[in-house]
Amino acid sequence: MADVLDEVYAVIADRKVNPKEGSYTTSLYNHRKGIDKVLEKIGEESTELIIAAKNGGEKEIVSECADLFFHAMVLLAAKDIPFEKIKEEFERRRK
Repeated sequence: MADVLDEVYAVIADRKVNPKEGSYTTSLYNHRKGIDKVLEKIGEESTELIIAAKNGGEKEIVSECADLFFHAMVLLAAKDIPFEKIKEEFERRRK
């Protein structure tokens, strides 16, 4: 599981330094609202996850959770925070 998350984060981080035309991630980085657009998406996806948890089934919950994770990863990359830091934090909390 961590491997696929590492791969997704690597693509997200790469889009920041190597924008790709037509890429959704690139569009977030280049949005006129800047980081505020990413933060809006995190808020939107959080709300959608809450609604899915209340009213939806497993498929909807998993989908919305993945959307939230994705946008959180975009935020990390936008702020130059390596994904490894999140894994380290979970490791620290596990002890």
